[in-house]
Amino acid sequence: MPEEKIPISDFARLDIRTGEILSAEPVEGADRLYRVSVDIGEPAPRQTVAGIRRWYGAGELAGKKVIFLANLEPARIRGVESQGMILAAEGQDGISLLQPDRPLPNGCRVR
Repeated sequence: MPEEKIPISDFARLDIRTGEILSAEPVEGADRLYRVSVDIGEPAPRQTVAGIRRWYGAGELAGKKVIFLANLEPARIRGVESQGMILAAEGQDGISLLQPDRPLPNGCRVR
């Protein structure tokens, strides 16, 4: 089924950047969620909540380069403020974090 088409101007409104996961820790009382700290090239890291515990151990996430949606409206999830979103693709076998295919500095914009 075809998805709704959007104009390029809608895509241009998204602030998507490269980032690096600094740390991940389980969110208390939530079996699927991590509180993740991500460096996206700003003075301070961003905190986000990601439902990826089923597919990734906390220890394997630190140092992983990711693609991050930076201008998503903040949300409070299980009492934790989420300041963006780590992007992932979902298939039959679970999810896979989107990653750059070559080294890039944190904060590079996706266009």
